[in-house]
Amino acid sequence: MFSSKPKDESVLTPLAPAPATPALQPRNKPARSSAPSILSADTAITGTLVSAGDMQIDGKVEGDVRSVSLVIGDKAEIHGEIVADEVTVRGRVVGRIRARKVLLCATSHVEGDILHEAFAVESGAFFEGNCRHSDNPLGDAPAVQQTVVSVASRAAKPGAASFAPA
Repeated sequence: MFSSKPKDESVLTPLAPAPATPALQPRNKPARSSAPSILSADTAITGTLVSAGDMQIDGKVEGDVRSVSLVIGDKAEIHGEIVADEVTVRGRVVGRIRARKVLLCATSHVEGDILHEAFAVESGAFFEGNCRHSDNPLGDAPAVQQTVVSVASRAAKPGAASFAPA
């Protein structure tokens, strides 16, 4: 009790908080890689690009692009549909953009429709198309206008046909 020997100090010190491990991260937020996938300026791709993380495109793409976050560089060109949570456009896009957040920078040139939750345009940006707000732009399928015409088999007068939408 009153000895000169020091007691085991590990018993007397308060417990330090355990270091956070990647397995203990909240499940509602997906883990992002530390670096984006980059398509350099001297690269041209024909086809669909799909990434589960961030992507930066500085080259040319003929096809659709799908990612979590997408940055389109100043000299980049994309001809196709873009689907992402966040899109920053600095280059040229010809095609539809569906994203939660869309930013058109001053150097951007966009020809196509934009379906978005949040939309911002810097002074000097070029945009030709329609933009429409949506609470779920990633889930909304593009609207397809259909006209259905049915021909009645029993006409009111002999030789006359009646048309009615279905």
